[in-house]
Amino acid sequence: MNLKDITLQVVALTKSVGEFISQEGQSFTSDQIQTKSKNSLVSYVDQTAEKKLVEGLKSILPEAGFITEEETVKNETKEINWIVDPLDGTTNFMHQIPVFSISIALMKDEEIIAGVVYEVNRQEAFYAFKDGGCFLNDHPIKVTNTAAFKDTLIATGFPYYDYTYLPKYLNTLSHLMNETRGIRRLGSAAVDLAYVAAGRFDSFYEYSLHPWDVAAGAILVKEAGGVVNDFKGGNDFLFGKEILASNPHIQPLMLNLLKEHFNND
Repeated sequence: MNLKDITLQVVALTKSVGEFISQEGQSFTSDQIQTKSKNSLVSYVDQTAEKKLVEGLKSILPEAGFITEEETVKNETKEINWIVDPLDGTTNFMHQIPVFSISIALMKDEEIIAGVVYEVNRQEAFYAFKDGGCFLNDHPIKVTNTAAFKDTLIATGFPYYDYTYLPKYLNTLSHLMNETRGIRRLGSAAVDLAYVAAGRFDSFYEYSLHPWDVAAGAILVKEAGGVVNDFKGGNDFLFGKEILASNPHIQPLMLNLLKEHFNND
């Protein structure tokens, strides 16, 4: 399997589908929104984009299975699987807030071996493959070397349907507000992770996420020299619904903070 070739084909596919998403955004109206569950929105743009992506991915690796957000194709896991989010940041798209992306990862035997995050508005293609490094529009990228909290810019995602850990989340947020350079919430976990890989953020954490939110971004961070864990410091970030990704200096500090606030029951 030529991972570099496969990844570059996925980059080309995301650029094509990204153009479709961008064009549809110019005429999109609120009456085209559907509600899947509390604050979980979808539109024909998500669904059509996913169909286009699935069709293209099938031609790249016909033997692969799929794990997709909108389930326009049967989610059937195999030895090799595509994990697809056709529009990460749907709420941003619907309100025309210009931070949303396409996220595609390739998983083999529960290990992510390639990933692409395409930020539609800036036309930025972040991509990585196992042991191949991480790139932004064909230029190598790396995580930051920031070593002190006071110099960090941290990204997070606000709870929007699962408020189980809201007090713990707010306590963590309060600490970071006091100790860091600032906090940002963009509304697309895939973009947040890509920005950690590119050295724009020093760290990103969030809970109640799905595999398609984080799979591609996780390998971006790892191949850019960063570290990815769950809140306990383990590796259950793909299906465990919590993720922390940082440069190697900040990750231990963030882990200690999250363990203090989230795992003290």
